[in-house]
Amino acid sequence: MAMITAYGKKFDFNAVMAALLKAMPGYDVPIVTLIAVQEKDPFKILMSAILSTRTKDETTAAGSQRLFAKAPNAESLNSLPLKQIEKLIYPIGFYRNKAIAVKSAAKRILEQHGGKVPETLEELLAFDGVGRKVANLVLGEAFATPAICVDIHVHRISNRMGIIKTTDPHKTELDLEKILPRKHWIRYNTCLVAHGQHTCKPISPFCSQCVIKDHCKRVGVERSR
Repeated sequence: MAMITAYGKKFDFNAVMAALLKAMPGYDVPIVTLIAVQEKDPFKILMSAILSTRTKDETTAAGSQRLFAKAPNAESLNSLPLKQIEKLIYPIGFYRNKAIAVKSAAKRILEQHGGKVPETLEELLAFDGVGRKVANLVLGEAFATPAICVDIHVHRISNRMGIIKTTDPHKTELDLEKILPRKHWIRYNTCLVAHGQHTCKPISPFCSQCVIKDHCKRVGVERSR
């Protein structure tokens, strides 16, 4: 199912995703840099995802790049002193706690998962610093397992468009699972993060420049005034 009815109007997910995917290569936004740093490597995706919570993508990308230059895999990261990890990832938010988390994750990968990042939600959630957002991101980006990663952009824009009406990210994830075609689950987060960083900003979004404005409840309300 790609077409749903929300707030009395038809909503075409296929058209929305096509427009976002077409526009994204032209966006000079932090999420693109962060994806490049991860190199589609499950280990780097997991580590940078742990570092990314409550931190801007540009800061996460820079800190991840410094860390991976010294420790590109679980073995090398596990061998780094904690103080050196802190220095490499600073000024990422809560860098001391996150240094502990990534070092612990590297050790867990080596000791409990044979040196490989696990591929199930339950196993990923057992890592320190990993919640549903991070776990779903790793599942989708590292293993191509359909999962909806809900961050502030996905939560905000999905509600702003009018396709859901939720107050917390977990409810957003559950509601999107019901209406978003499974083929779009993995790409939905990347598309909405890029769109949120470039156009659909938290305050004063650039609605006139929006490539999906014809599908948005907010724009429809503004036009009707």
